[in-house]
Amino acid sequence: MAETAAPERSHWRYKRGLGGEMLAEVLGTFILLLLGCGSVAVAVAALPESGRQMTDFGPANWLIIIWGWGFGVVFGVYAAGGVSGAHINPAVTLAFAVRRAFPWYKVVPYWFAQVVGAFLAAALVYAVYAPAIDSYNASEGIARAESLDTFSIFATFPAEYFGGGWWGPMLDQIVGTGILVCLICALIDTRNMAPASNVGPFLIGMVVTVVGLTFGPNAGYAINPARDFGPRLWTYVAGWDEIAFPGSYEWFSWYFWIPIVGPLVGGVIGAVVYDLFVGHVLTERSRPEVGRVPE
Repeated sequence: MAETAAPERSHWRYKRGLGGEMLAEVLGTFILLLLGCGSVAVAVAALPESGRQMTDFGPANWLIIIWGWGFGVVFGVYAAGGVSGAHINPAVTLAFAVRRAFPWYKVVPYWFAQVVGAFLAAALVYAVYAPAIDSYNASEGIARAESLDTFSIFATFPAEYFGGGWWGPMLDQIVGTGILVCLICALIDTRNMAPASNVGPFLIGMVVTVVGLTFGPNAGYAINPARDFGPRLWTYVAGWDEIAFPGSYEWFSWYFWIPIVGPLVGGVIGAVVYDLFVGHVLTERSRPEVGRVPE
């Protein structure tokens, strides 16, 4: 008798569709946050408290952070790109849906997966660096709930020169995320000068790097709602209290929503700008001209 194929396990079937894409988004965002937050932990707490750095936080520490986030994007996209497209950023997901390059019914599941990945990564970074964090707070003579420096390992806050205003950080997040999404659209558009082979994720990571180099100090260049919100949830659970939620400190208050709304708005604007100035031009050029007599 001919052998019959074993029935597929029903609890694995979901991985073929949206369930598998969500798992990939969890992992991709997890890798992004693990390397990104890990780099901040090194620069803020681990190097000073390990005895390997004698000077105060300075430009070299900032470069550690910038490159950590840049390469976090690179490897997060490489890990998840083949399954989910590796959005690993709710602003990217929303922008793609607005430009009709992504189905709307997947937006909220992707957002959920991205926040879960970010939350889990923050928890793991904390587990690894808790001794350094506690040592840093003890050295500074400050309680965890009042330590903005160690909070910054996980989530973002605005520069003091904004004077507690919301518009400056909001504009910063809109511009930074707009640049990111506009250039992502350019890098993945095969009608344009999209990179060959599979170097696209590396160049997308370099976009995040250059955003950090040019707009980072204003508000920590979250440019990704999940990147800020997931770790912010963790810091609230872990004892940073009001600095995490509602996001209040000496010179800012109720800040938590800025790194969510700003990137979502900026991402849509970035996608619209790319399509308006380049995408629609490429679309028109690809259409055959009706009635044109061949030469």
